[in-house]
Amino acid sequence: MSKKMRLAKFLAECGVASRRKSEELIEEGRVKVNNIVVTDVATTVDAFIDKVKFNNKMLEIPSKGIILLHKPRAVISARQTEEEERKVVSDLLPKKYESYFPVGRLDFESTGLVLMTNDGDLAQVLMHPKYNFIRVYEVKVRGKLKPQDASKIRHGVKLDDGLVQAKIEVIKELENSTWIKIAIRIGKNRVIRRLMEKLGYPVEKLKRIQHGPFKLGSIPVGEFEALSYKQYEALRTNIFNEVKEKERLKKEYKDKKFTKLKKKLKR
Repeated sequence: MSKKMRLAKFLAECGVASRRKSEELIEEGRVKVNNIVVTDVATTVDAFIDKVKFNNKMLEIPSKGIILLHKPRAVISARQTEEEERKVVSDLLPKKYESYFPVGRLDFESTGLVLMTNDGDLAQVLMHPKYNFIRVYEVKVRGKLKPQDASKIRHGVKLDDGLVQAKIEVIKELENSTWIKIAIRIGKNRVIRRLMEKLGYPVEKLKRIQHGPFKLGSIPVGEFEALSYKQYEALRTNIFNEVKEKERLKKEYKDKKFTKLKKKLKR
């Protein structure tokens, strides 16, 4: 059995640091491979054979997995921050999950589902805009949402960084505010807040309840649920099968379009 990879990727999968930061650590001479200091970032290692040490501590890639975390308000969606007084999502997990990182971001003021994983490939797929994995939010906005504004959201509202479309439904109307559910397939920074503010409905509360096939459910605020390896494997397989199908359909559409164009040019 063999699992060859770049040394920086190995360090990242062990939870030492990001790939870019890991390259810096290698260049600083803080990494040994088979008891020899390595400073070349192009070095590759076999995760099952080579013995890798960081600061003289033996490293081993942990088993892959995923955690569903209910992020509280005033917690940053990151593994670490330079602002020591601020808490990050990694602070809410036991030490055995120190290699896990958040999949995307949920802003400082918002609460709800943050996926945590040490599977870089899975995280990349869930975040990548071309795969359009759904995010669902429960949002309390100031004012009564007008039907024409809900229609605008469904058809698309132009923001500074592009057109934003979303499914929207009213959950509950209060005297001076409205609870709505928004389902969106893009992960732009503060997109829900910017969308609603553009239409004149400032967000008072925002909670993410779903990301892709993962749902928050009844996990209490500040708590988490670690999926079993069997659950993780099944969901990962389903996600990558969905991605392959999307890519197949996209290629099929392009091929049909190209064939039609060729026929048109021959006339």
